[in-house]
Amino acid sequence: MIPRYTRPEMASIWEPQTRFKIWFEIEAHAADALAELGTIPKQAAKTVWDKARSATFDVARIDEIERETKHDVIAFLTHLAEIVGPEARFVHQGMTSSDVLDTCLNVQLTRAADLLLADLDKVLAALKKRAFEHKMTPTIGRSHGIHAEPVTFGLKLAYAYAEFSRAKERLIAARKEVATCAISGAVGTFAQIDPRVEEHVAKAMGLVPEPISTQVIPRDRHAMYFSTLGVIASSVERFAVEIRHMQRTEVLEAEEFFSEGQKGSSAMPHKRNPVLSENLTGLSRMVRAYVTPALENVVLWHERDISHSSAERMMGPDATVTLDFALVRLAGLIDKLLVYPANMQKNLDRLGGLIHSQRVMLALTQKGASREDAYKLVQRNAMPVWRGEGDFLQLLKKDTEVKKYLTDAEIEEQFDLGYHLKHVDTIFKRVFGES
Repeated sequence: MIPRYTRPEMASIWEPQTRFKIWFEIEAHAADALAELGTIPKQAAKTVWDKARSATFDVARIDEIERETKHDVIAFLTHLAEIVGPEARFVHQGMTSSDVLDTCLNVQLTRAADLLLADLDKVLAALKKRAFEHKMTPTIGRSHGIHAEPVTFGLKLAYAYAEFSRAKERLIAARKEVATCAISGAVGTFAQIDPRVEEHVAKAMGLVPEPISTQVIPRDRHAMYFSTLGVIASSVERFAVEIRHMQRTEVLEAEEFFSEGQKGSSAMPHKRNPVLSENLTGLSRMVRAYVTPALENVVLWHERDISHSSAERMMGPDATVTLDFALVRLAGLIDKLLVYPANMQKNLDRLGGLIHSQRVMLALTQKGASREDAYKLVQRNAMPVWRGEGDFLQLLKKDTEVKKYLTDAEIEEQFDLGYHLKHVDTIFKRVFGES
């Protein structure tokens, strides 16, 4: 995490003080359950809460202890004992470090998912608003970067809305999958601790018991979580690249908002660059970079090793913090995006009507021409226009073989822009419902 791309609310989830607070809550809730089962005195469980519930844990002190013990959970428990006193001997009864570490990580990941879901809602709201604003704003659709047939800018935004709607559904599922708790002891057999303790802690922490753990919570859950973040990041980049292309000088159909006093280049005062979209491309790469280690963390030795631990200490904060920043930035970019319908129309007209070639070809087949012959007739009139040597409509009207099938009026009919937009309402209802 670096401050430049970090929002405070997400960062706070991963701060040491938050982590130690969650560790304490796990231990204290476990003590409550142990007390109810008669394993430890009820007064001891009460003392743990009373002495440490409002405590600010001394991170420097915990770090000092860890430098000696070389064990983070033991260092924390030692510091907790300094706060609680003699009753601390009843803390962590029958538990192993992974019970605390894994349950805490899943609490953090679910909290992070909640923030990311709120971010996605902001993106979806911005996309919906702008999509309806430009529902019928015609623009050129491109395949392979080349002019194809007309679409609307609203449809471009609707594509993104549908994609981020799927992203939200996936993240909800990933959050549910990772929201498990393990308090099962060494190698996960509950030999030293009753399964009812796990059930109590899980409920208290907003999780569900892990059906079977092996001292660690299975990392396929986390692999799915981070893979979902990676897919969302790819959707962010997909939209960002679209904006980058549309802002190119030769296209200029849309561009990022350029604020008063903003500078585009240290050398060229005229520049207005798509810096936000380019930034989103880079941030998306970083989120995806954590997908591979998440997948590799699934493979651990026997009931447990810690090969996953070092990677997770980085990927948990970095991936969630980075995606959080990127989604909020994307929502702002969409909301303030400058759209230029006149330039869109200019680009629609750039190829002299070639964007209607398929309609002409199909009209010829409807009048009796074979598809192969129709294709050749249209293409031989299209290529001169492509080279800047005439107008497509006029060339077709002068082609005697074309005229065997189509009258001038029938040829002109194929150049109706509105024909391409007749199902926009249908698509919008599919994407947005009846709103």
